[in-house]
Amino acid sequence: MVILWGLLSQQGSKAWSALFGAASVVVPGALMAWGTTRRSAMNASTAVLTFMVWELIKMIVAVAILVAVVLRYPALSWPAMLTAMVVCLKANWLALLRQGRIRK
Repeated sequence: MVILWGLLSQQGSKAWSALFGAASVVVPGALMAWGTTRRSAMNASTAVLTFMVWELIKMIVAVAILVAVVLRYPALSWPAMLTAMVVCLKANWLALLRQGRIRK
């Protein structure tokens, strides 16, 4: 999405906005994946609690990234940032479809 926005718009600010949108999805998701898989849970309740805590951390980090971008980057392109966010959020479904875990 970053390359697409950069090539189609010929404006660096839109490519940066798309990068910030993608990072606001990918970075918190990677952090959550790391946190939930670094040690195995002893029982089911611990696993659920661990998942909930890391999901909360993921949401806080995502909102913090978005707030920081809005406050610190004056040339923000909202369409570029939001489309990159949506594509990154939907990429998980495409990966699952490709692996065959979701039946058509």
